Amino acid sequence: MSPEEMARYSRQLLLPEFGVGGQERLKNARVLIVGAGGLGSPVAMYLAAAGAGTIGIADFDQVDLSNLQRQIAYKTGDIGRQKAETISNLLKEMNPLANIITYNTALTAKNALDIIKDYQIAADCSDNFQTRYLLNDSCVFSGVPYVYGSASGLKGQASFFSAKEGPCYRCLYPEPPPQAPSCLASGVLGVLPGVIGCIMASEILRFIVTQSAMLGRLLLFNAWGMSFDEVKIQKDENCPVCGKNPKIKALSDYEDIEGACSSISRFSQ
Repeated sequence: MSPEEMARYSRQLLLPEFGVGGQERLKNARVLIVGAGGLGSPVAMYLAAAGAGTIGIADFDQVDLSNLQRQIAYKTGDIGRQKAETISNLLKEMNPLANIITYNTALTAKNALDIIKDYQIAADCSDNFQTRYLLNDSCVFSGVPYVYGSASGLKGQASFFSAKEGPCYRCLYPEPPPQAPSCLASGVLGVLPGVIGCIMASEILRFIVTQSAMLGRLLLFNAWGMSFDEVKIQKDENCPVCGKNPKIKALSDYEDIEGACSSISRFSQ
């Protein structure tokens, strides 16, 4: 490690659980972040600050005035700009040592596998069920683990999914719920995605450094009650994508699900 790296990451290097070995593993890590909003902002910023070597940012959206209440990577002057490019510039200013790759596009059945295959771990910071299921299925087919987070209203949740060793997102939610709160209907407490995003970033760091993760655990956070709960998740043998007899065997099969998912209201992250 260079003298600059030793100085920049000195507070992490002092941690026995982290040390030089952990910092080196982080330096060589490749993390894909899908969604650069309320969750993606803290995930990307903390990973870049910590020294993640390569960070991919996938988001096709533009900064809107209503985003600024919770999406801390952006400021008023960024309104109208592409999120992926804007947050990429911010991360490069925060840490010039980080390699930032931008995908100014939506994750689709046509490009998902090509993007994900280049990464060690992914972060689901999306705000809709269509992307969540697509990312989950792509990670199952690619053998890539990912950290999941969601935030709506006053409550959020986070987990770690890896179909090789445990459950995937579809083991928890085989199908999208019949109704989901929309951004306009339920709102979101500004700090909530920040809390969940920090949990996701911490979990990514822990996995990269120690290969440990909260596999099979769903962490539930109530911001207004200031409480955490935990639910165990079992691998579902009848899971449509990672079960013994999966119905979804390729992303081409995903097309049948897109219509159902796209009609569901978006979460406000």
